[in-house]
Amino acid sequence: MTSTLPTTDAAHAGIAPYQDPSLTTAERVRDLLGRMTVEEKVGQMLQLDARDDLRDHVLRRHVGSILHTSPERILEANRLTAETRLRIPLLVGEDCIHGHSFWPGATIYPTQLGLAASWDAELIERVARATAEEVAVTGVHWTFSPVLCIARDLRWGRVSETFGEDPFLIGELASAMVRGYQGDGLDDPTAILATAKHFAGYSETQGGRDASEADISRRKLRSWFLPPFERVARAGCRTFMLGYQSTDGVPITVNDWLLSEVLRGEWGYTGTLITDWDNVGRMVWEQKVQPDYAHAAAAAVTAGNDMVMTTPLFYEGALEAVAQGLLAEDAFDAAVGRILTLKFDLGLFEDPRLPSADLDSVVGSAEHAALNLEVARRSLVLLENDGTLPLAATASAPVRVALVGPLADDAQTQLGDWAGGSGQAGWLDGQPREMITTVLDGLRALEGVSVQYARGADILTLEDDPNGRTFPDGQPRPPVVVPCAPDQQLIDEAVAAAEQSDVVVAVVGDRIELIGEGRSTATLELIGGQNALLDALIATGKPVVVILLASKPLVLPASTENAAAVIWAANPGMLGGQALAELLTGRIEPSGRLPISFARHVGQQPTYYNQIRGQHGDRYADLTQTPAWAFGQGLSYTTVEYADLALARTGLGVGDDIVAEVTVSNTGDRPVRETVQVYVRDAVTSVSWTDRELKTYRQLDLAPGESARVELTLPVAECSIVDAAGVRRVEPGAFELLVGSSSRTEDLLTAAFEVR
Repeated sequence: MTSTLPTTDAAHAGIAPYQDPSLTTAERVRDLLGRMTVEEKVGQMLQLDARDDLRDHVLRRHVGSILHTSPERILEANRLTAETRLRIPLLVGEDCIHGHSFWPGATIYPTQLGLAASWDAELIERVARATAEEVAVTGVHWTFSPVLCIARDLRWGRVSETFGEDPFLIGELASAMVRGYQGDGLDDPTAILATAKHFAGYSETQGGRDASEADISRRKLRSWFLPPFERVARAGCRTFMLGYQSTDGVPITVNDWLLSEVLRGEWGYTGTLITDWDNVGRMVWEQKVQPDYAHAAAAAVTAGNDMVMTTPLFYEGALEAVAQGLLAEDAFDAAVGRILTLKFDLGLFEDPRLPSADLDSVVGSAEHAALNLEVARRSLVLLENDGTLPLAATASAPVRVALVGPLADDAQTQLGDWAGGSGQAGWLDGQPREMITTVLDGLRALEGVSVQYARGADILTLEDDPNGRTFPDGQPRPPVVVPCAPDQQLIDEAVAAAEQSDVVVAVVGDRIELIGEGRSTATLELIGGQNALLDALIATGKPVVVILLASKPLVLPASTENAAAVIWAANPGMLGGQALAELLTGRIEPSGRLPISFARHVGQQPTYYNQIRGQHGDRYADLTQTPAWAFGQGLSYTTVEYADLALARTGLGVGDDIVAEVTVSNTGDRPVRETVQVYVRDAVTSVSWTDRELKTYRQLDLAPGESARVELTLPVAECSIVDAAGVRRVEPGAFELLVGSSSRTEDLLTAAFEVR
């Protein structure tokens, strides 16, 4: 074929145009595509597990990307790439979810749900930036984060990976995380590719079961599930990962409406799509919507997938599809062009970004540890407090603390899922114990606190799945959880410690065996001996502070209504124990707010705040529908009052801004960081809609006794619904602006306005 590329000095030097960095990315991609065989193109679309046969991956299948690596595997893969005809560099990906998850000694932050409790986009951007720095120096270019799924069924095992239940908050925090990962541009050597996942509706499961059919309409997708993705797509997130599930019988992997009409069409997205783990293979062996790998590969390519994660037989299947006439030889060009664009934009042809010789100076650095402590402090949510907290601990008058519970000194569980000890990485049992501060460590390090520790209960044991230890594709099946029975001897030891104390701190929750892919739970209650332990402790009459160290909202036993205080710590990361000790003793102020609602009983599901209006009544015959704690709630060690909500104008057009002011006062004797939440209610809508939706928020710091007049601005264009035709628009009529400290109506002031 005749080249239309300009002649350059590099061309005169005898190198191919695609090897010439003075050309544009588009020019280099065009030249390289023209040189590739069909086999090389198909290979570029594959991402395979580096723990398998690297030589076969690179030299026979011409693989374009690898994941689950180590420095040794990355270097070996790079050496093998040098043996290939075109020497196309590899993209290296990894599940770096809340830190460099599977790197020994990396900084592990609170889980994404814990990060969301800060409601602080700038802080989350800093976490992603620090994570990118650690990831980049280890030779990894691509993180499969952030998660933009909406968590609505608390039984689902992946709630901890989300930013919670609200689409606006998800979009706000996910955009910040994308900015942090990708930095100022991919030519920055510390920038890594962000991935918005799982596109789309993956979390809307049946019965909370992971990857089950998402029974969700297109209008419902447009109303709540797609807006966060649209926001990060338009903001430049370079890759999207497709969910495992099917919707209306069509696997997302081949959902032409979602991928072509909406994502590529309406939104104009030009980034790269990657399947989740073996999505293409699952259409054959699990969902059974394709007869063989040739048809599955043809369907995936036709639908617009670019990178196929861990379906090795996609290679043979795609070539067979060409031989059978299911695909033309040039059917792969668009996908391969997008993959090569990433590689050129990252500069991998000039610098494959191999592991750095001085990576130990970056990974797990003191600077990142300081950030980790800051975000751990901000992730904690005080849910109840009768005045017992903060503990008045001084050197002259030490507080005797009975610290009990199976999670008070469980270092690896404190980190949560995707953290080394959570089972996805067979080469790593956990993170270094010396980098982790448990609650026991944290309290023992404080002056003025005398600690007596008793475990008090066990949580679970494991058995092999009766269907076998692996799935048909060879992946390990999660073992079956068997709850431990209450152990009276352990309970007696805990009660004895409680009776000798001034205050009891009980650390309970879930373990990593109950969290993650394929690990949804039928119950939300504490399992094992934990409920019996709490019942016995509260029966002593001592003030009991319950720390719920849990991946997601769980249901506490009825006895905890008599607890002195309740704190939720959503797997708070390596320094979570220090942050909790500081919170208990008043060295820091509680500032976290719930990004997700807590149920009173698993049978209440769902409990998210922004449900559709119109049901009969507002309770079950045998139980209220109100959550135990609602989205946006969280206490401080002071009291805050809202007053005098006023609008600058009450008659507005669609192109106007709503401008409001409210007075926020710290009426107590301690400082506070308050999250002022702004909701909108559309009084009458053409289709059924939620009663109120979060639209913006502001955080402000107030000294004791200080008041501030806070101005709030919101475009009227944000007060939209999706109508029966699937069109998002603002309908004229009566609205209300609701401002306050949580999503609960009793916590909100109201001001009416009209949209013309």
